[in-house]
Amino acid sequence: MKLPSNKQCAMDGDGKKMDQAPPLRNPFVHVLKLTPLEKAKIALMTVTLFPIRLFIAAFMMLLAWPFAFLASVGSSENAVEPQCLWRRLVDIILKIIMRVMWFAGGFHWLTIKGQRALPSEAPILTLAPHSSYFDAIPVTMTMASIVMKAESRDIPLWGTLIKYIRPVFVSRSDQDSRKKTVEEIRRRAHSGGEWPQIMIFPEGTCTNRSCLITFKPGAFIPAVPVQPVVIRYPNKLDTITWTWQGPGAFEIMWLTLCQLHNEFVIEFLPVYTPSEEEKKNPALFAINVRRIMAKALGVPITDYSFEDCQLAMADGQLRLPVDTCLLEFAKLVRRMGLKPRNTEKVLQEYGNRARTLEGQKLGLDDFAQFLDVPVSDMLRDMFALFDENENNCIDVREYVIALSVVCRPAKTLETIKLAFKMFEAAEDDAITETELAVILKTALGVTHLSVSCLFTAIDTEDTGKVTFDMFRSFVDRNPEFAEEYLHTEPSDLGGGPCHHHQTKSSLSSLTTLGTAIANHTNGFCPDFSPNDRDATADGLLKKHN
Repeated sequence: MKLPSNKQCAMDGDGKKMDQAPPLRNPFVHVLKLTPLEKAKIALMTVTLFPIRLFIAAFMMLLAWPFAFLASVGSSENAVEPQCLWRRLVDIILKIIMRVMWFAGGFHWLTIKGQRALPSEAPILTLAPHSSYFDAIPVTMTMASIVMKAESRDIPLWGTLIKYIRPVFVSRSDQDSRKKTVEEIRRRAHSGGEWPQIMIFPEGTCTNRSCLITFKPGAFIPAVPVQPVVIRYPNKLDTITWTWQGPGAFEIMWLTLCQLHNEFVIEFLPVYTPSEEEKKNPALFAINVRRIMAKALGVPITDYSFEDCQLAMADGQLRLPVDTCLLEFAKLVRRMGLKPRNTEKVLQEYGNRARTLEGQKLGLDDFAQFLDVPVSDMLRDMFALFDENENNCIDVREYVIALSVVCRPAKTLETIKLAFKMFEAAEDDAITETELAVILKTALGVTHLSVSCLFTAIDTEDTGKVTFDMFRSFVDRNPEFAEEYLHTEPSDLGGGPCHHHQTKSSLSSLTTLGTAIANHTNGFCPDFSPNDRDATADGLLKKHN
């Protein structure tokens, strides 16, 4: 698989050309590289400034807790009254305390551009990009309500402060909770300014700020004016970003507190009032607001989403590389409505149909017929992912493998088993080295992959073929086989013997920080949209069941 060199021109949710290119960086990954000088500075700050800052920040949190606790006593999460005068006084006190805390953390001044609208003018503030728990700064600046993961209320100290600002809690796993959340946001948004504004991070997860990913429509369903707000951290060394793959929460805090100064810029853009068409179509509303915010930030937009983030983080025998094409493929599958509900049944049907073709290449029209969808710009984009040689034909077996990975990211062996059945010869149920290379590079979403070392290790009798049982037995004995036996540089598959210490980049060099870094989830801005399917999907394309 490979990303097409030309810009993407797939149809967006409003039926217009998107004119966007795939992002140059995986938005869910942050790799922090420190120079020797920066390491020396951090070492010095760790034993001098860091403990002082940490103590002051902790003290400010403790100081804020009794105010938030007393103000929250007797309040109900399900029936909260509009803000009264004495709570506004507590707001001022807490804002001062929180400002001292951020100052102690190195955020000596906060640059504010534009003017915040009144709640009656814009009941909802949409903030992006969301990249860190330091995005709590604008929340403490305004004491606006937010939408938060339900488990956040149990965080010591911070949980009490969270409950004070009357957030809307939501559970990602409870569909009813999402619907209730949308209704609660709508109720507050239509209160005529009696309720505090609601701050929403419509991306639904943390990114590295290299682009704006898909905005969930939940913030736009109430069909009220919103004020777009963009956030920047223009530090030379980015110790702020906290993505799903990268430095963990404590490491981010430690490195940030070790910086002499941390910059923060927040810009309030003009209030965006939806048109009648946008009021009826929240997805269109979200798309247009995202375009405005991306233009203000000077970054591209991409239709990656929280679901793609889950794909990148899935545990399995094969961890996806940073530059995998499968994120782009998953985006197209979602937007075209091609992700099956009955996954196992549909994949088996696809596998059987692909096997009968026996490697016969398909053109665009035949590919559309295989999927039972009309030819469209999005289908052309998907076709281009598999048309590596740009000869206008693809092996549909690669599509089935990629779809299996997207639908079952943690079930690597199930995908490999399906692939073997499509490629294996009828007489011996075995595949060649070339075929194994096609299977694995498609499962990883890469263009070049050498499997010579792996194939040699499995084919101990030097027969030139391997079966799935041989592959599975080898994987059971070598669960970390990808890092040791797969290499990212292309090589002659018919070359000489394999040496494990040859100068090639192993697959672990492509995986994001390998497996040494734990997966860090972020609960600051959950996805509360009522539907799993991306609302921008082309209505002409069928959803497979």
